[in-house]
Amino acid sequence: MDALKDKSKMLSRWLRHRPDAIGITLDKRGWTDVAELIAKAAAAGTPINRDELLQIVAESDKQRFTLSEDRLRIRAAQGHSVAVDLKLPVKTPPPVLYHGTVQRFTASIRKHGLLPGRRQDVHLSANRETAEAVGARRGEPVVLIIETFPMVRDGYQFRHADNGVWLISSVPPQYLRLPENGTSTTL
Repeated sequence: MDALKDKSKMLSRWLRHRPDAIGITLDKRGWTDVAELIAKAAAAGTPINRDELLQIVAESDKQRFTLSEDRLRIRAAQGHSVAVDLKLPVKTPPPVLYHGTVQRFTASIRKHGLLPGRRQDVHLSANRETAEAVGARRGEPVVLIIETFPMVRDGYQFRHADNGVWLISSVPPQYLRLPENGTSTTL
């Protein structure tokens, strides 16, 4: 199973950040040809067959990848640092979304809000547990609460990825709350 996990990580790298690492090209919507991906992955020293690829797509805990209806093309569901336009529709989010981070970033977030960094969008989740798991990847998690209705009222647009992640270009600090001893306070 570790081999599939490693291959999944490589797929994320290639389809989100470094398609050039194996010589594939993403179209403007982030899609690439499955057969070409398989061939170029093998040539780059990471052989992956079609069955493994389908298993990775189906079993990815975060549903990171999307196959086209005809299963001939694949793309990352979100998280790109390369320029793509996934053409995700604007949707009305739930009243509250969450973002997981760690304490060392909260001073900057208080000042600048949530920014996408190297990615195209800020990633938000619909539940606290997912945000905690994201934050825990870097240390003790801090879960920020995003007040979405005031943002929508003020003209911000949210998009919803195929894997359930909510995306937005940024979240200014006035829309964020930081839980404090079980209660929430404005950042």
